Amino acid sequence: MSDEVGEKMMKRLLTIAIVVVSLVFITSGAFGAGVILGSSDSLFQPAVVRADDQPAEFEVFWQVWRLVQRYFVDRDVLDNTRLTYGAINGLIQALGDEGHTRFLTPEEVARQQTDISGKFYGIGAQVGLKDGLPVIVAPMDDSPADRAGVKAGDIILEVDGEDVTTLPLNEVVDRIRGEEGTEVVITFYREDTNESLELSIIRAEVKLEAATWTMIPGTDVALIRMTQFNANLLDNVVMAVEQAKSAGATALVVDVRNNPGGLLEQAVRVTSQFLKDGNVLLQEDADGAREIFAVEPGGVATDIPLVVLVNRGSASSAEIFAGAIQDHERGIVVGETTFGTGTVLRSFQLDDGSALLLGTSQWLTPNGRLIRKQGIEPDIVVELPVGSDLLAPYELKEMNVTELRHSEDRQLLKALAVLAELPGVDADIGLDPAGNRVELHPEYLRPLRMAIE
Repeated sequence: MSDEVGEKMMKRLLTIAIVVVSLVFITSGAFGAGVILGSSDSLFQPAVVRADDQPAEFEVFWQVWRLVQRYFVDRDVLDNTRLTYGAINGLIQALGDEGHTRFLTPEEVARQQTDISGKFYGIGAQVGLKDGLPVIVAPMDDSPADRAGVKAGDIILEVDGEDVTTLPLNEVVDRIRGEEGTEVVITFYREDTNESLELSIIRAEVKLEAATWTMIPGTDVALIRMTQFNANLLDNVVMAVEQAKSAGATALVVDVRNNPGGLLEQAVRVTSQFLKDGNVLLQEDADGAREIFAVEPGGVATDIPLVVLVNRGSASSAEIFAGAIQDHERGIVVGETTFGTGTVLRSFQLDDGSALLLGTSQWLTPNGRLIRKQGIEPDIVVELPVGSDLLAPYELKEMNVTELRHSEDRQLLKALAVLAELPGVDADIGLDPAGNRVELHPEYLRPLRMAIE
């Protein structure tokens, strides 16, 4: 890692330590605490009124708040709303539910409604936190970020020359978004290659097609790409499957790579299209009580042979889908271990129009495997070199068989090999999650053969 990147990482760690000291501010209103701003110079007279049920540790926060208000030299930044939201975000970061539990400002609440409806303006990438740093969870297919070469796992260092590693996630996102047609210059750190990249990206309207599909050249296999579990996904998937069957598809590759997840309802309903019975997932609350989400009957793709593609950008509802397919032995999961986001978000609307999306339960696969911080390990591990192009349906439509064979997307090629649909590709040897070479028959092909029979 370069000295510059190292300094940024150190600054971020120091900032997290400072923010954690102030993280308790969020609950001050709920407990009725207040602060009286006086003129005393004593460092040990916080003048705090503390409710009986408020933890004693809150007094430290109020003491820091008063000192900041009284002595901080840059008076222009002493905006109470901004400081409050910063303290709230510090609390959220300390929970460790990275990439999921989050605080939304009133502006972000309105923006989220736009996002989930399927359209917004920006670079087209899901941004989250990992190890306390802003990171690209997944670039969206054919988005400005995707076309510029942004990859899942890229750490965001600077936006338009400003260091953002010390900012709350909502402020990082605010700086990345902007008007259609405007330019934003983002500096990333790519850990796998130990390099920093400065990319110029033109913001655009990002239209989210929840699912797209195409026949794969030279095969009878359809690729269905699910980009996000938004409100339109179920209808898009059902239509894609029906059209693929009409086009002569005898097998499916379902691609949830770089899919950041979305609505739990859609995860259940979409996964049910590929399963006959049983459960899609289990949901466990803070007391250990479990709720079962059963498969909904009437799926349109319960028999057709299936391979699922995953990578480190597959998160949340995408992990529910892959985990259920794996536990039911419905198909083979190929790729890399997923992101590991597995909490159920409950939305709490706050008095000023902001909202807290809080992980109040966690998800488990039908067999009881924890998703949170674990992820879904594929049946066959195929790691891709950094920067490899993941073939999307819109790209495959323009390719021939020779171009497909020479593509960088070894995960898709392995899926076709597992389905015995692309002769000449290594179909017999793969890697299990432990990195051991394994033969793909009969154990790994058993679910496929059962489906064919």
